[in-house]
Amino acid sequence: MATDEHILDGARTLLAAEAQALSLMVETLDGDFVRAVRLLAGCEGRVVTTGIGKAGIIARKIGATLASTGTPADYLHPAEALHGDLGRVTRRDVVLALSNSGTTEELLRLVGPLKDIGARLVAITADADSPLGRHADVVLDYGRVTEACPLGLAPTTSTTVMLALGDALAMAVLSERRLSPEDFARFHPGGDIGRSLMKVEEVMRKGEMLPLIAAGSSLSQAIECMTSTRGRPGAVLVVAPDGLFAGFYTDGDLRRTLLAARASNRFDMLARPIDEVMTARPITVAPGQLVGEARRLLRERQVDQLPVVDAAGRPVGLLDVQDLLALRSLP
Repeated sequence: MATDEHILDGARTLLAAEAQALSLMVETLDGDFVRAVRLLAGCEGRVVTTGIGKAGIIARKIGATLASTGTPADYLHPAEALHGDLGRVTRRDVVLALSNSGTTEELLRLVGPLKDIGARLVAITADADSPLGRHADVVLDYGRVTEACPLGLAPTTSTTVMLALGDALAMAVLSERRLSPEDFARFHPGGDIGRSLMKVEEVMRKGEMLPLIAAGSSLSQAIECMTSTRGRPGAVLVVAPDGLFAGFYTDGDLRRTLLAARASNRFDMLARPIDEVMTARPITVAPGQLVGEARRLLRERQVDQLPVVDAAGRPVGLLDVQDLLALRSLP
């Protein structure tokens, strides 16, 4: 039975070997990578990824990454393709084929039919001079790598390199297509990514849930507004006579006001104008900002609420951290 240190040494050796392979690949990227990016970005149909065994699993992941970043993509199993699924491929498609050796029989049997269809072929392989590499329109050759498996057999380093190269392709294509955060949001409506890419206006408190109070109102009136507004937001947005946002006052501010009143032995604060105690220039967010960005501001500033102010300077909403927490319970 191996010792703990022996197990850790083995894991560290594997990680170091894979990291070294990735570092070497950084130095060997060339014009073929650029050509592959241009081919995928200009694809008028779909990017069809294919591979078998562990390379097939990596091909599925690369296709999923492309699809989630705005490039229509699908996975085609080589064996199924030879039995009818090749009908999924059109001349407008680009096929991205993965094979470490470049001699995978199932992939090689696809080359001729793919050429007949008119689809373009990009190969990711360790050997540009392999049969797959020679027949591809573009070859991404990462060179022979030593598998990190103790037996030197199980696909480890090779699949890591394939995956990293696929990620680099997908991100470069994303940049070429100029995918915006709004575009990205359309492909990720669920989960934490989808929630982060929602806009503030979709989750902010507004209407009868928006605690607004006029400038010049007393602190007592501000407290009444906090308490009576639906949802009890624990904050008020102060509005100037011209309708513009004038300031912000929260439960935390109220506690600080009370402590200051006790220290100065001045207890007439409830009758004082809100203008004297409000924060006149608080940090705000715009209704069109992303929820993920607003969440970051809440965390960095260590506050629970953010006033939402439109481009004209009018208060239009309130973003409460509790509402963002409630989003996590959504499917």
